[in-house]
Amino acid sequence: MTFASAASAADSAVQSRSQTLFFEQRLARNPDDVDLLNRLSALYLQRLRESGAFSDLELAVRTARRSRAVVPAVRNVPGLTSRAVAEFASHEFLAARDDARSLARLDGSGTPFALLGDAEAELGNYSASEAAYARLRRIIGATDENVATRQARVAALHGDSAAAAQGYALALALERQRSAPSPERIAWYSWQLGDAAFFTGDIATARTRYGDALTISPGYFRALASLGRLDAARGDYAAAEDSYAAAIRSLPDPTFIAELGDVYALAGDKKSAEREYALVELIGRLSRINGIMYNRQLAMFYADHDLNATEAYGKAKREYAVRRDIYGADAVAWTAFKAGDIAEARASILVALRFGTTDPRLFYHAGLIAAAVGDRASARDYLRRALALNPAFDPLQAPNARRALEALTSPS
Repeated sequence: MTFASAASAADSAVQSRSQTLFFEQRLARNPDDVDLLNRLSALYLQRLRESGAFSDLELAVRTARRSRAVVPAVRNVPGLTSRAVAEFASHEFLAARDDARSLARLDGSGTPFALLGDAEAELGNYSASEAAYARLRRIIGATDENVATRQARVAALHGDSAAAAQGYALALALERQRSAPSPERIAWYSWQLGDAAFFTGDIATARTRYGDALTISPGYFRALASLGRLDAARGDYAAAEDSYAAAIRSLPDPTFIAELGDVYALAGDKKSAEREYALVELIGRLSRINGIMYNRQLAMFYADHDLNATEAYGKAKREYAVRRDIYGADAVAWTAFKAGDIAEARASILVALRFGTTDPRLFYHAGLIAAAVGDRASARDYLRRALALNPAFDPLQAPNARRALEALTSPS
């Protein structure tokens, strides 16, 4: 990547803002113009991918719904598509799935099946998700970045980290070959490759990939936060603070804020840590949409920090009633463990691990839960697997994993 690449990202953002303003002004004069509504919704969704800002999400949802109100779905495929994408981004996965099913009856392209597969995966309906992805591949072919990213997701679910990385690398290569590649997409694929490397312990590759994302999109919040986590794992707390602070300036995501609090705690700044932790709770409760988007994050924050165990467990169970993916099962397991319901924790962590997903965080949770039920051999195995994947997978939890393993391997 070059300076010109970063400049093109800035130019793209300026162009997006200019286009948005132009269409907003035209829409003010013609509020029922469906073409304008659909163009605006697409622009808001693009800005959302770039910034993560809820303001853009709310605008996208409102505009897509207005489009559908003016012209029904059967004659308004773009409006239905925008609404499904906006619902997915809002974590309204049931609504997104239903709209994707409707879209599949109206649109012969691969788009409905990409949306349907993504929604089914978030709901934990993995067989249905993979069937939708198979339809997507039959329609648009294997050498398409939308197919490659879905194949990467399926591979990661089933524990094939190498195939997952290959899928994202292919998607990145295909995007770069476009006549007008998207800086946001290049940054996203690079960040995904960075995280895939980080959670399998390849720290050098992770740093390179995060750097690639930030070269093409210098303020890319996802890569900044991941770089902060990487530096915190290395013990470079000053660098980690800088990266997290930059990410939070772009998007005050509770996970980023909690992890910044952890960095302050590890650096011995208890007052700053408590300030960040209080902010996590405040953001999680600010509005209905925050509650939907951040419910699981807040539950895991509580469990990781031994706070509000009963509330965390309740949040995780309520979400899992609808969103039954493996990380939902993990959230139930971890919060149940912290709330003292060891039987539920054990049952749920087995559900989370059922596909063989190789994630050190899952193995860490499984190890402590196994120890709690007295299965010391399984506990040692899970904890060794977590630390073998990445001995610094989390600046707070990885040391806990090492201490737990030492206690399980020392003579009783």
